Amino acid sequence: MSQRWFITGSSRGLGRALSEAVLNAGHRLVASAREPARLSDLEERYGDAVRTAALDVTDPVAAEAAMRIAIDNFGGIDVLVNNAGYGNINSVEDTDLDDFRRQIETNLFGTIIVTKAAIPLMRKQHAGHIIQFSSVGGRIGAPGRASYSAAKWGVEGFSEVLAREMELIGVKVTIIEPGGFRTDFAGSSTQLSEGRPEYEAVVGRAASMQRELNGRQPGDPARAAQVILEVAAMGKPPLRLPLGSDALAAIEQADRAKLEELEHWRALSVSTDYPRAQV
Repeated sequence: MSQRWFITGSSRGLGRALSEAVLNAGHRLVASAREPARLSDLEERYGDAVRTAALDVTDPVAAEAAMRIAIDNFGGIDVLVNNAGYGNINSVEDTDLDDFRRQIETNLFGTIIVTKAAIPLMRKQHAGHIIQFSSVGGRIGAPGRASYSAAKWGVEGFSEVLAREMELIGVKVTIIEPGGFRTDFAGSSTQLSEGRPEYEAVVGRAASMQRELNGRQPGDPARAAQVILEVAAMGKPPLRLPLGSDALAAIEQADRAKLEELEHWRALSVSTDYPRAQV
């Protein structure tokens, strides 16, 4: 069955791969990007099945205007994908506050702004699916990416709350957690800094690994797009879905370590309760 999609960050990377997969599957799409001219080839290839929108996700007015394009052309939205985002590498000490704010504004507040713009449409429809792009860095603190991880952990918490609320109005929520994919994210989309020598073991290593792995990441964007299409067609989709063997392995290892730490400190944790006799 044909669906009406809205995707942010459609001009490159996973957003571009997903936009093309959506259109090739016979769905309709509002493809959005900061520079919609970079989406003109989609209009040429897919005609009336696609509309493009200029969208800075940090601008609530622009988000509302983009939603209006979906309403005017397709009558609503069945699937919203909050994909737009980026992440730089530097140490906490050397990342200036403006850089922190910009990354959090785009990755977290951008997701919140676009989601809030879409909710009234989906509430009226009593149906829809919101797909939020987080990251393996939204489950594990990524060295050298404090701003990005802070934002993506925020996306995870926001989306978990959102899922509980949206369930009441027939709207599904899925959090996508990609590992390394062969996209522009690891190239010109990222500013890399090794930082001070004191942080070489984590920050410098993260920067050098990103340079070395660029173009050799294990994840295939086209296959990821097909998985997201499959998730969007599910009656009962997962709340969280890691993408890629690297993401799955890292999250699995981190979750085991957290459970072990929780158990190790159990007695100290429960020691803060009032004694049972005083309850």
